Amino acid sequence: MAQRAEIHVVPTDDGRWGTRYPNHDEIKGFYDTQKEAIDAGRREAKANEMELVIHNENGQIRKSDSGGNDPFPPRDKA
Repeated sequence: MAQRAEIHVVPTDDGRWGTRYPNHDEIKGFYDTQKEAIDAGRREAKANEMELVIHNENGQIRKSDSGGNDPFPPRDKA
C-alpha cells in the first residue's frame, strides 16, 4: 500500500512553526505563528493534493485536512 503524501505543520526548536514532509528532519519553511505555517501548508497541500497534518505545541497531531483530495468526503461536502 502506498504511503499518502503529507505535509506537516510542526513546532520548531526555536519557538517558531515550520512545515516539513514525513521522514525528513529538515524544516521546509519557517513561520513566526502557527497560523502562518498552517496557511502555507494548506496552500501547498491543495496545490499538490496532499494531506495537511497540523501538530500542537507538544508535537502531537491536532488535526488533519485532505487538501481537497479526500477519497471519502463528508456527505455535505460531496
